[in-house]
Amino acid sequence: MESSLEFSNSLGSVSSLPARCRTFKIIVIGDSAVGKTCLTHRLCAGEFPRRVEATIGVDFRERLLDVEGERIKLQMWDTAGQERFRKSMVQHYYRNVHAVLFVYDVTCPASFRSLPAWVEECRQNSLGLDIPRFLVGNKSDLRGPVRAEGQVSREQALKFAEAHGMTLFETSAKSPANSGPKRRGAGEREAAFQQDKVDDIITAVAARLKRLRRPTAVSARAYCDSFKVPTKKMPEKDLWSCTC
Repeated sequence: MESSLEFSNSLGSVSSLPARCRTFKIIVIGDSAVGKTCLTHRLCAGEFPRRVEATIGVDFRERLLDVEGERIKLQMWDTAGQERFRKSMVQHYYRNVHAVLFVYDVTCPASFRSLPAWVEECRQNSLGLDIPRFLVGNKSDLRGPVRAEGQVSREQALKFAEAHGMTLFETSAKSPANSGPKRRGAGEREAAFQQDKVDDIITAVAARLKRLRRPTAVSARAYCDSFKVPTKKMPEKDLWSCTC
């Protein structure tokens, strides 16, 4: 699967796309500070952002891919995890959704325990089980044998994913693109956990969406006047912190 990277905060680039390019809207939801902004930036821009400000309202990033000869545009919609920044936009955010990424922090059990509430919010906004769902455990580079009781195990995540019809990935938006299973030095045993590549997520999402038969109704132009994000900037947040 060959792909080209696009990063956009504006909506004017859609007109330059080929007429036959299908566009899919993917929403990224989860608690504040689980790394949603860093993850969407890495998925679309191919790099970990140097500076990140707290998301106010909604932002989205884009990636254009070639999937088995078909050009597909993925719009990754990133929303604030805090209710006070989201409540006025929730209905617009869930409109015309084609896939959902549920993100939690593998080192923050509280973010994992919040997932049922996010699943319920999807249900309340009429997202049926026919919408592809992916569970992403972020910050796996911080996982270690020390204080294992304060981390979300892969077994817990797999159980939740199976119960809700999701595909599970454990990854790190911060790790290098060629990162795979974590390994110890020479003579030491391999680490007891697997870290999926970030690109594995985008590949799986694109392949799943390509098989959808219904026509894509998402047009970035349709959202030009829907979201007005305040210009007031929030303080920069720690790229790799979670308040649990």
